[in-house]
Amino acid sequence: MKLPFATRCLTVIAGMVALVAGAARAADAGAALSAAMAGTRVPAMGMAILRDGHIAALAVRGVRMTGGSDPVLPDDPWHIGSDAKAMTAVLMARLVERGALDWGDRLGRLLPDVAMQPSYARATLAELLSHRAALPHDLVDPARRAALFGDDSAASLSDKRRRYIALALADPPARREGAFGYSNTGYLIAAAIAERATGDDWEHLLRREVLAPLEMDHARYGTTGPGEPQGHRGGHATGPGETNPPFFAPAGGFVLPLADWAQFGLDQLAGARGQGKLLSAAGYRRMQSDLGGGYGMGWEVVPRYAGRAGPVLVHAGSDTCWYAIMVLFPARGTGVMVVANAGPDMGGDAAARAALAAVLPDLAPVEP
Repeated sequence: MKLPFATRCLTVIAGMVALVAGAARAADAGAALSAAMAGTRVPAMGMAILRDGHIAALAVRGVRMTGGSDPVLPDDPWHIGSDAKAMTAVLMARLVERGALDWGDRLGRLLPDVAMQPSYARATLAELLSHRAALPHDLVDPARRAALFGDDSAASLSDKRRRYIALALADPPARREGAFGYSNTGYLIAAAIAERATGDDWEHLLRREVLAPLEMDHARYGTTGPGEPQGHRGGHATGPGETNPPFFAPAGGFVLPLADWAQFGLDQLAGARGQGKLLSAAGYRRMQSDLGGGYGMGWEVVPRYAGRAGPVLVHAGSDTCWYAIMVLFPARGTGVMVVANAGPDMGGDAAARAALAAVLPDLAPVEP
């Protein structure tokens, strides 16, 4: 049925208003980035703003490499560090909902062929993903960690992860059982558990179970290459050997454009309303709830952020050469992610916080 002329005019006008509003928000995001970078050593930054189930704005500013002239582009990839943990958590939740795993399964049962400290053997899968398995932050011996990170052998990524966790599970517990303590090692162990439960490697599992359903087609493991933004530390661009190795990806080691990362954030917001694509409503609720220490599964879960009313899901990531942060307000259906191709020593984290401060007032009200 053909719409009346007046209705068609109003529809066109509404569309034009939405386009203008979107352009204005993109300009605001760009201005926030430019202001945040001013006077810093950060070569480039990017931002995406989420609202009403869509990317409301996406902007990038700066150059791909310090001393260079190639500008960053909207579809350039960025390293998101530990923000990858939420994706690993979703993968594990999908395996639980499929019956391949159970949240109450204990590590000793899940990895029966790996020797481990008794307290680790008693930890559950839920405790592992919420950082309550008593594990240290990383492998305790820095020399062993450096040797594993520098391993350029032809061994598979799964084999390299297994070598890492075999050593890590022999390390003494870092805290009492059930107490919160952030651990990269825990998410590498989770990857090994997923691989043993399915017979497939984590890289294929994540792409099949998380990336492909959300059409995150440009995400990849490792770091960026020539002709793309480069990470920076100590005032210079860094190479592949100066960042997390590819086997570390389940805890923090892959790159993707802002638009791809935004799809994950949008699904988490939709999941909070029971409308996500990847998990049941209960599955999203579990990973987005405070399970102890202000952490869910792959998310910090806090009542407020930077003076803005929550609840708030937030996570930051950095391999010391990049910085990335996502902040979501599920009750309002809004969120923002900010990335920088510089580590904290060059002000990447401070610049990201400054950019966030400029746009948060439009995303959530001041806490009463």
